[in-house]
Amino acid sequence: MSDKTKLIILVYVPWILAIIFSLDPIVSFFIAWLGSFYIFYVTILSPLAPFKISNNRSVLVMKPIILVQLIFAGFMCCTSIFYFIEHVEEEAILISECQQLSLLAHSSLVAGMVLITKTENPEVSVAFQPSLRLILGICALSFASAKVLDYLPSFIQFKFPLQVLSITAAVYLLVKGFAAKNISYALLGFTMFSIHFIESTLTGFKEGIIVQILTLVFVSVHFYKTIVLILGAAVMLLALYILPTYTTIMREKSWQNGNSTSSARDQAYQTFFNEENDQMILETNWKFLTNRFSEIGMFIKYVKHTPDHQDYIGTEIINNVVISLVPRFLWEDKPITEQVAMQRVYDAGVAKNSSNVSAKTRPVVDGYLIAGASGVVLVMLSYGLVTQMIFNTAERLFGGYELGGIVIFNSLFQQLWRGNTLEFLVNNIVCGLLLMYCIYAVMNGFSLLPNKHSN
Repeated sequence: MSDKTKLIILVYVPWILAIIFSLDPIVSFFIAWLGSFYIFYVTILSPLAPFKISNNRSVLVMKPIILVQLIFAGFMCCTSIFYFIEHVEEEAILISECQQLSLLAHSSLVAGMVLITKTENPEVSVAFQPSLRLILGICALSFASAKVLDYLPSFIQFKFPLQVLSITAAVYLLVKGFAAKNISYALLGFTMFSIHFIESTLTGFKEGIIVQILTLVFVSVHFYKTIVLILGAAVMLLALYILPTYTTIMREKSWQNGNSTSSARDQAYQTFFNEENDQMILETNWKFLTNRFSEIGMFIKYVKHTPDHQDYIGTEIINNVVISLVPRFLWEDKPITEQVAMQRVYDAGVAKNSSNVSAKTRPVVDGYLIAGASGVVLVMLSYGLVTQMIFNTAERLFGGYELGGIVIFNSLFQQLWRGNTLEFLVNNIVCGLLLMYCIYAVMNGFSLLPNKHSN
């Protein structure tokens, strides 16, 4: 039996155990919750892991089996413990059922990745190392292109991946510049990263800030390893302490009261320097951890609603996905994707039509709404396969891990880190593929890639 086969069998063992003990929802929940940590171990640290982590080799943490799995499953499966603590008395059975489904999704995601993961020697994978000058060019051009697209609404869906490409390139420039003791490039990278980070603090959303911190941490791990993991964990804990209150105040002052974003940001900053606000900060953070940090609460509402009050809607979701791919300039009256995706949110009672929130489904929920547990397996297995397939293609086109994996894949396809409602996710993937091949054509045309990848 091959190592891949053994690994795929092992990642489903926790889910089977959780089902066996499902008569006791609390025991079943903890088996399912701990099962995700077991999957992290067998796929990242165990002797069967596709990439062996050792001190004398580069740690390829931005490959999907590590980065995408840790972020996707970390948010989907591990954050639910806080919701469980707060709501176990009234919703133990439903929490347990949703945790089982989340674990099944985690297992299927990993199985899809493992099926087509290439396990070549890390030294081969990182053979081509792009110059800092090349990365600076990518950073500047993608930044400028994203700004131009603000004035071309028909192509606005390409703005986000280009913006992320600029951020990732800036981080790579910053980190590798310091590693290579090239301070001028490091300062340029720091400047570009700071511009993006400051912009993200004005949006009122936590995710953009967290994603930029994660990008900085994971890119740094490739060069500095253990010390970055320790510092990165500390920074993330600090961010989780600050951001719930910070974004709450930003939204209140800017969105509701009409203050300028810079004024709202200053007021949000000042909150943390007033001791009288300590209790309010703690209460806001606990409310965030036990309700909004994990999406299992929303998942429970969908499970309550389907199939008891509404049949599975697989055909409808697939039809919506196909429609979303049609360019608007070819179909002016095409339904607005945001409204289409939000309709199942309203139907399940997750949010009211009159509320100003976006509570769109994630892939695991869409999988459940398509066909229950079997839909979860189908969607998440496909998710893992597609993610790994795109990563393999990016490495092949751009000469290996550093340019193809770190910079191109984890920028143009960053939506795969956490997923999105299927209508948007498939659209994001198609746009990312178009951009990837366009960038490859330009770089190949200017002979910026190694010869063996330029045919």
